[in-house]
Amino acid sequence: MSQAAAPGPDWGSVWPAPAKLNLCLRILGRRPDGYHDLQMAIQFLDRCDELVFTPLDDGRIRRLEGLAGVPEEQDLAVRAARLLQSSTGCQRGTEIQIRKCIPVGGGLGGGSSDAATTLCALNRLWRLDLSVDALLELGRQLGADVPVFVLGRAAWVEGIGERLTPVDFCQPHYLVVSPGCSVSTSEVFQAPGLTRNSAPITIARFLSDGGDNDCTNLVRTVYPAVGRALDWLDGFGDARLTGTGACIYAAFEDLHTARGALDKLPGGWSAFIARGCNLSPLRAFAGADDVARAAGPEGCGRTDELANGV
Repeated sequence: MSQAAAPGPDWGSVWPAPAKLNLCLRILGRRPDGYHDLQMAIQFLDRCDELVFTPLDDGRIRRLEGLAGVPEEQDLAVRAARLLQSSTGCQRGTEIQIRKCIPVGGGLGGGSSDAATTLCALNRLWRLDLSVDALLELGRQLGADVPVFVLGRAAWVEGIGERLTPVDFCQPHYLVVSPGCSVSTSEVFQAPGLTRNSAPITIARFLSDGGDNDCTNLVRTVYPAVGRALDWLDGFGDARLTGTGACIYAAFEDLHTARGALDKLPGGWSAFIARGCNLSPLRAFAGADDVARAAGPEGCGRTDELANGV
C-alpha cells in the first residue's frame, strides 16, 4: 500500500529524521567507479532532527531553516525535494524548516536522514503515491546512507548501500560522545592508509562475534581528539566509532548506568543518551502499512527478507 493512501501526518507536522549508528563497518575493496564495497550493520537512534514542511503552490523549494554554512542548493533535504519533484513532474512546492539536533560531521547520518525524511514526507504530502521501491531508488541517487533511512528498518547493508537485509538487533541505551571535532567522510575514504581489504562476513557471524569499524585506526591517528574520546569511553564499555566519526558510542544495559558515565564526561566534549531502535522513528511516526508488514517482532538477531525485493 502506498504511503499516500495511509492515514498519517499532514502539512505543518514535525517529521523526525533519526540518527543512526554503525554497529559494524567493513571495507571489502575499492570499485572501479571510486566507490567502496561495504558491509555495515546500521541501527537507528531515537535522537532526531526535526523537519517541518509548508506547502507552496508556485513550485518553489525553499529552505527556511537548516544547517549554517551549508548553501541551500547543497542541502540534502533540498536536493531530495527537487529530485522527487523533477522525477514525478509534480508542480507543487514546499518550504522546509530543519531543526538540527544531530551533531554534524559525527558519522550519525544526519544529512542522509533529513533527505530520506523529505522523500517520505513529500511523497505523502504531495500525494504522489510512490512505492517504497521507487523511494529507495531516489534515495540511492542522493547518497549511500539514504536508502536505509527510507526503508526505516535496522539492517545489514552491503555494496555501496543498495543491498539491505532487515535485522532486529538488541536495543540498548547508548551513550554517544562528540569530542569536539568534525571528520570529513570523503577525506577518510580517500586516505591511502585506510583498510580496504577486509574479508566479507555473514550476518550470522556478525551477530555471534560482533564486527569492527575499518575506519577506526585511521580516524584515531588523524584526529587525536577521537582517540582520546575512545580511550575515555573504553573505561565504561566497548567504545566504538560510528561511520567515519567523529562521534563514538558505547552500549549500556540500562539508563542508570549510561547516565553514570555521562556524569563523568570531560569538559569540552558533548554527549547524549539515546535508545537503539530497530524500527525507525520516522516509520513509526508515518504509520505506513508497508512498514507494518516488514517490521516483525522485536528481538536480538532476527533477520527478515523484504517482500518488496530490496
